[in-house]
Amino acid sequence: MRLRCPSDLVKARKLIRSRYDPKKTCVTVCCGTGCLASGARDVAETFRKEIDRRGLRPRVNLRITGCHGFCERGPLVVIYPKRIFYQRVKVLDVDEILSQTILKRKIIERLLYVDPMTGKKIVYENEVPFYKKQRRLIFGNNGRIDPTKISYYIALDGYTALAKVLYKMSPQQVIAEIKRSGLRGRGGAGFPTGQKWELCRNANSRLKYIICNADEGDPGAFMDRSLLEGNPHSVLEGMIIGAYAMGAEEGYIYVRNEYPLAIKHLTIALKEAQEWGLLGKNILGSNFSFRIRINRGAGAFVCGEESALIASLEGRIGEPRPRPPFPAQEGLWGKPTNINNVKTWANIPLIINKGARWYSKIGTKTSKGTMVFSLVGKINNTGLVEIPMGISLRKMIYEIGGGIPNGKKFKAVQTGGPSGGCIPARLIDLPVDYEKLTRAGSMMGSGGMVVMDEDTCMVNVARYFLSFTRDESCGKCTPCREGIKQMYEILDNITKGKGKESDLGLLKELAQIVKDSSLCGLGQTAPNPVLTTLRYFPEEYLAHIKDKRCPAHVCQDLIRYSLIVEKCIGCQICNKACPTGAISGEKKEPQRIDQKKCIRCGACYEACKFEAIRVE
Repeated sequence: MRLRCPSDLVKARKLIRSRYDPKKTCVTVCCGTGCLASGARDVAETFRKEIDRRGLRPRVNLRITGCHGFCERGPLVVIYPKRIFYQRVKVLDVDEILSQTILKRKIIERLLYVDPMTGKKIVYENEVPFYKKQRRLIFGNNGRIDPTKISYYIALDGYTALAKVLYKMSPQQVIAEIKRSGLRGRGGAGFPTGQKWELCRNANSRLKYIICNADEGDPGAFMDRSLLEGNPHSVLEGMIIGAYAMGAEEGYIYVRNEYPLAIKHLTIALKEAQEWGLLGKNILGSNFSFRIRINRGAGAFVCGEESALIASLEGRIGEPRPRPPFPAQEGLWGKPTNINNVKTWANIPLIINKGARWYSKIGTKTSKGTMVFSLVGKINNTGLVEIPMGISLRKMIYEIGGGIPNGKKFKAVQTGGPSGGCIPARLIDLPVDYEKLTRAGSMMGSGGMVVMDEDTCMVNVARYFLSFTRDESCGKCTPCREGIKQMYEILDNITKGKGKESDLGLLKELAQIVKDSSLCGLGQTAPNPVLTTLRYFPEEYLAHIKDKRCPAHVCQDLIRYSLIVEKCIGCQICNKACPTGAISGEKKEPQRIDQKKCIRCGACYEACKFEAIRVE
């Protein structure tokens, strides 16, 4: 089907909707990467076979969707129209779901989600606390559509925003609407999107480019990947609208090669959009033409920086360059170029369809709309969370995240990826927006959020993230290349009990120099974990340096395993678990630990069932 005008799109949408009965039972199976890793593909295939074998096709639809967000509970199955929510579904559960829930309308209680805060079993998806407190504007359709079929996207008003701008709005009006919305870039720095578009629009060049930055490299971050896997057309539509507004005829999606499912779904989406007349020459019968190509990145974290990404696209080494000139002035192959993050592009159709005024009412005065975070770490509900800007960390961690596992205390949260700062428990009521996070020493970044409990060593955390940025530094500028390395070595010595009090002043000085003089955002933000842990957890640094002790019992060189004689029954399980033969003793008698042989691996501590081994 090729759409040649907006009325064709309206007709197509009506036709597609007429084929689907909203009252008909529909089994949706999440097949995002997270659920696939837990066996969702086999679950989906079993559903397909069993529905056919039972002759249920006339009564039951099966839909394979993208990521629903609640990754820790996958594979997820949601049954429409009531939205019955089953979690951790296995192949062996499929037959029971069909026979009991689909045919007899009975709920299978063991597959229900149990709220860790209340102990209550939840039946319906919209009542699950993880979803209830969210506002899923750009991720809401992930669990409703099949990302490999454009018809699902069109049925939910897909590409109506594109038709609107092509036939009812001038490029200047589009940019003005985006500016009024207050949308800021979702990739890191939070630069106003409309202003960025205007700079590119006003650049004096006939040839311009736009780029979707999908080079998501933060440890534990998977927001962009999941959006591209689950709803690729929302990103494509946003890009086409942006290209129209800025006067570009060619665009690129720079996506990591480690995202095979995202690339697969993007490739399908591009092909379908072209076949339907929504991409390529004379889009929707207009005078506007635009094409998009996929470029696979090789996995360098620094290529998330705009100028390094452009260098990689051009076939050069992915290294940043000094700015100005900015990409909007001189970017890809020397031409004006606009680069936005995946989530930024996905917001564009929403703003055009619902209006800047509607969008600007969501969030705070300076941080509009929603933000998607990957909530990971020491948290009960791991997954993707889309919340209105301004929500507190407390609500994120306890009402959406379900709190800290095993009754542990919340200690800190790092926002903004490996270059983000660590925010302590005493700031748990901090609103999540660009300005508040920056004042606290952290940043919004692209949306990574790592929760830490009382068993986390903050010195070791700073060391870990510096090891990442050290390895990912392109090495082009001296402050980043040498400064991060020096900071890492100081932290490494502190975790080994070799630190000095004077190291703390040197760390601060080095961090500030790297922050102020590095060429790109990687170096400029890499010191954040160091600066914030020094600021909020100085006592932990002093314990490592003065007392030669790790309060969290994490740093191996500063801990000691000892036996509690009264609790040891001589079962010798610890003896067998020890890889160095450091534990000895007669059976049914208290064992002994030879500290000279002990390598502090913790195998004995994990193996002991009687809590007879303590960490000091």
